[in-house]
Amino acid sequence: MTAALSIGIAAAAGADVGARVAAAAEAAGLHALWVNDTPGHDALAVLAAAAGATERLVLATGVLPVDRRTPDGILASAEALPADRLVLGIGSGQLRTGAVARVTDAATALRAHTRARVVVGALGPKMRRAAAAESDGLLLSWLTPQVAATQAAQAREIAPATHVALYVRAAADPAALRALEDETARYAGYPAYAANFARLGVAAADTVIRPEELRDRIAAYRAAVDEVVLRVITASGTVDDHLRFIDAIADAVA
Repeated sequence: MTAALSIGIAAAAGADVGARVAAAAEAAGLHALWVNDTPGHDALAVLAAAAGATERLVLATGVLPVDRRTPDGILASAEALPADRLVLGIGSGQLRTGAVARVTDAATALRAHTRARVVVGALGPKMRRAAAAESDGLLLSWLTPQVAATQAAQAREIAPATHVALYVRAAADPAALRALEDETARYAGYPAYAANFARLGVAAADTVIRPEELRDRIAAYRAAVDEVVLRVITASGTVDDHLRFIDAIADAVA
């Protein structure tokens, strides 16, 4: 089965952009809109706007950090969203100790009080194992297709029905290459990600999609996991840039 194809944007893009991007994504036949939650910006507020502009599109957070968002607070913010279309992605945020237990507890609390699916942003092996065992799925990030396939297989050994999604930074416009390079360098410099790249033996630059390789790289990633989330990287971040990205993806997979 071919993996679902989705896109991801930053909550900083705002509700208006989120609504327009969501409508275009649904019209293009994409599976879901994932919204990064960042300090000062609320992914669930952006998804509320997206929900009002769509009928079928899956709405997902990628991810809500449990070090600054409690399960009760997440549930309250998500109350008006359609649970049948909602995926609550959670992660450890800036936690350095007790992260696996804290995320697992949050996943358990959320699953007890919502019909929405709950997935866990997982980087290292302990979090991936916990995510497979204690949630509805994993959200992986910054992996090559080969490593993603291996990690997906490991998760399914624990829970055969677990859903494995993968964030892949992608640029569809040559003008966005500088932004893609900057994003790649920034993550390569974060200690947790740098350690993970070293552990896996891959470079951050090997885990992204550039404009000239859209078709082949998307196909390779879709063969590895259940859902590929193309994290939109554009030159300027305007809504028009986002809409052109969707058009380019639709052409690449047609």
